[in-house]
Amino acid sequence: MSVLLSVIYLIATVTFVLGLNKLGHPETAKKGNLIAAFGMGLAIIGTVFIHDLEVPTIIYVLIGAAIAIGSIIGWLIAVKVEMTKMPELVSLFNGFGGASATLIGLVEFSKNVDNTMQATTIVSGIIIGGITFSGSLIAWGKLNGSLKSVIKLPQHNVINNLFFIAVIALAIFMISTGVYNPILLYGLLIGGLVYGILFVLPIGGADMPVVISLLNSLTGIAAAITGILYNNMVMLVGGILVGSAGIILTIAMCKAMNRTLTSVIFGSFTASKDISGTNKTLGSIKNATASDTAIMMNYASNVVIVPGYGLAVAQAQHVIHELEEILTGKGVNVKYAIHPVAGRMPGHMNVLLAESNVDYSILVEMEDINPHFNNTDVVLVVGANDVVNPAAHNDASSPIYGMPILDVENAKHIVVNKRSMNAGYAGIENELFYNSKTSMLFGDAKAALTELVGELKNM
Repeated sequence: MSVLLSVIYLIATVTFVLGLNKLGHPETAKKGNLIAAFGMGLAIIGTVFIHDLEVPTIIYVLIGAAIAIGSIIGWLIAVKVEMTKMPELVSLFNGFGGASATLIGLVEFSKNVDNTMQATTIVSGIIIGGITFSGSLIAWGKLNGSLKSVIKLPQHNVINNLFFIAVIALAIFMISTGVYNPILLYGLLIGGLVYGILFVLPIGGADMPVVISLLNSLTGIAAAITGILYNNMVMLVGGILVGSAGIILTIAMCKAMNRTLTSVIFGSFTASKDISGTNKTLGSIKNATASDTAIMMNYASNVVIVPGYGLAVAQAQHVIHELEEILTGKGVNVKYAIHPVAGRMPGHMNVLLAESNVDYSILVEMEDINPHFNNTDVVLVVGANDVVNPAAHNDASSPIYGMPILDVENAKHIVVNKRSMNAGYAGIENELFYNSKTSMLFGDAKAALTELVGELKNM
């Protein structure tokens, strides 16, 4: 490797670290993304043009064409994707990263089959990449509604574990024999792909943020393995950063849901069968109009808004920002309560509200906002469900029992905006809807909030 290429890789590595650091805050996240993208572009240019190989001109043409096509497709998708589809996009792109590691392994195995260390690295990349690719596609299908939230085979845990052991046994056999056999190689690929499907299918939709984070970390590990194979520091460091960040985020997501990683992988939330407007145990619901809600908010001192996936579905982030500005102009203290797993991916609500230029300083995390609900006059829950369900505290038989939630039930008045009484992503009844302090504002979030804004403007 030339000195110039080493310097380029060093610069690229530094940009990755700087970019990741800036991604930790919405105000610097865009700059961090651009810095890391610049580093990656620099590394690609250096890799393509600075090397010791004799390469025909046509190879440069093919590489350039591939980069151009991929860049155009990626740019078009990123520009056109709706915020509601962002979790699906993350899952899909993450799967392609795993597929890349798998394809590299398939190409390189025959060249390194007699080197135990290299063969082990390659086989690991094939398995992890295959699991990530197929698992991410299944997660993508669950997120966009193409697949059922939970699909369980009989004794699925036993089947999954035995299948995984079989895949590992095949990998060990291939490495130990040191013989290139295309049938075994592609059998290993199929094994990784099938296990990825079996791995994600039984996991419930409520656990999907954790699954996305975990699969993302696996993609990073696959990239790091490829970096080891090619002795490429950029791929190695980039993979380690993605893998470690993904693992840390996965653990944080599990903590936020009061669930262990093993319970996410080997279990799932079960749905309640009785979802109706009147519940024999919990009581009846109370309807509210936009006018009723506007009056409560107009004379309130402290209002907390709890955004959820329904806000994203309705593309109502700009309207809710307008509502916040109107209330602030009337002297009302407004905060947003952010639950770690609200939405369909980690940080979904932060990204959604940032798009409408909501001031980051009024986005308050769960641990910080919960003590203030006792002094809150009105809580407006928009499209959130499981993250405000008091069953997490009150019902030991509930699947979400013990999960940290936003304690909105402690507020003086609660208004919940939903399309209907359908259950949330966990598929269970929400006790909050039947609370005597709760009023249900039914309707599409954008339409309901627009009407609410209109009422407030006339006061």
